[in-house]
Amino acid sequence: MTHRIKVAGLQPVQVLAGLAGIAFIVFGVVGFTRTGVGDWAAQSFVLGFSVNPLHNLVMVAVGVLGLLTALGSGTARLYGWLLFAGFGALFVWDLMITGVLAQNPAQEYGNPLAVNANDNWLHLGLALFGLLLAVMPARRKLVEDEVPVVPEPRSEAFRDEPDTVTPPANNAITEPLPTPVHHREPVTQEQATVDPKTERVSKDKIKH
Repeated sequence: MTHRIKVAGLQPVQVLAGLAGIAFIVFGVVGFTRTGVGDWAAQSFVLGFSVNPLHNLVMVAVGVLGLLTALGSGTARLYGWLLFAGFGALFVWDLMITGVLAQNPAQEYGNPLAVNANDNWLHLGLALFGLLLAVMPARRKLVEDEVPVVPEPRSEAFRDEPDTVTPPANNAITEPLPTPVHHREPVTQEQATVDPKTERVSKDKIKH
């Protein structure tokens, strides 16, 4: 019997991508309540993480992308790869900005996201979370194909017998019935009539 593999319903990677998208949006909105949206140079803190309006905007954008990619398992895994690459690169840049790494090729850009040491580890954790989404296996189930019903071959005894076909009742052919022969009874002499032309009575019609 042959089988086919079919993906079974909503995948865990989609659920995690959707939840991550909601978390990013909430974090960004809370950050906007601390920094406002008018002064892009403003800086504040959310749960010990340094944020500014640009940082909050990036978080909201990443959250919206997570909700959109959660509609499919393949796109949710792609979202995981994007998180891994983006926050992984940001983590390395954070180390350069905070002085953990001596060389900073992007030193001329300063610190546009207002990151601190706590943000370094947050971005590392988000990069690892993205890798988890990217490699998470799909939950699958085994579905058996239906076996087509094949009619059984006729036995040799039935093959030798001619097929008898019974015509339908509406198209039945009936043979005409034979026409009944009426025997003429002979008449008595009193019942006999005289032929006006010959004035004779046939003798074979007279009953004796």
